Amino acid sequence: MKTKKTPLRMCLGCGEMKPKRELIRVVKNKDGELFLDLTGKQNGRGAYICKSAQCFAKARKARRFEHKLEAAVPDEVYERMERELSEE
Repeated sequence: MKTKKTPLRMCLGCGEMKPKRELIRVVKNKDGELFLDLTGKQNGRGAYICKSAQCFAKARKARRFEHKLEAAVPDEVYERMERELSEE
């Protein structure tokens, strides 16, 4: 029997390719709303980040979320996502 491939995604912070299940997805939906998708199944354009605060800070500083999601990200959204990450 064939073994199933594990989908890999790149972390926006550290740039490492990791299994999709180890990463957290940040989603921009049709309405332009940005939020963390802990299930990984929400509709919309997604970007992936490690579960560490360091990777989040690095991606935020380099404005990688804005580039990947093709949208301006307000500071309030960054702060909300940072709170959600720290709660996990």
